[in-house]
Amino acid sequence: MSPVPTRPTSPYADVDMADSADPDAVSVLFVCLGNICRSPMAEGAFRRTVNNAGYAAKFRKIDSCGTAAYHSGEHADPRTLQILAKNSIRLDHLARQLQTSDFKNFDYILAMDNSNLRDINRVKPKDSTAKVRLFGHYGSRKDEQVEDPYYGGQSGFEKNYKQIVDFTKRFLVEEFNADISTDS
Repeated sequence: MSPVPTRPTSPYADVDMADSADPDAVSVLFVCLGNICRSPMAEGAFRRTVNNAGYAAKFRKIDSCGTAAYHSGEHADPRTLQILAKNSIRLDHLARQLQTSDFKNFDYILAMDNSNLRDINRVKPKDSTAKVRLFGHYGSRKDEQVEDPYYGGQSGFEKNYKQIVDFTKRFLVEEFNADISTDS
């Protein structure tokens, strides 16, 4: 695996996960192929949703990465940033590849599609306790995929954002018994 690029400290972070007061706080890692479209979108939208729902203290870390190193060190795709900005979410992000240490540092590792899930499970250490699953496990139809919008138009990014917000709310309900609406 490639070295992890240094990420800047974000002046735009909606939540400072490191200051979580909850000793049972968990960490979540979102994973797509290149870490420039879906997983950084999920990172930003998840962070904002948990903050707005009052669940920020339940998370010590929220991050994203890719299974491949194609875009390591690059910023998120402009179309991802546009969708996030449209929803008042600012993201300071540099792509990175999944590392073996992620399996120790994160409680949940959520894949965007079945190909990502296979790639994650292929490198997952045998002693890992991280819950590795499809993010769409939390969809209204179990095991939905967040399709890669990279080669498509803006509508694919819009669809991804709606799915991600829905899955985030359902994650909070399922994992934390959150009292929030899962209506889209």
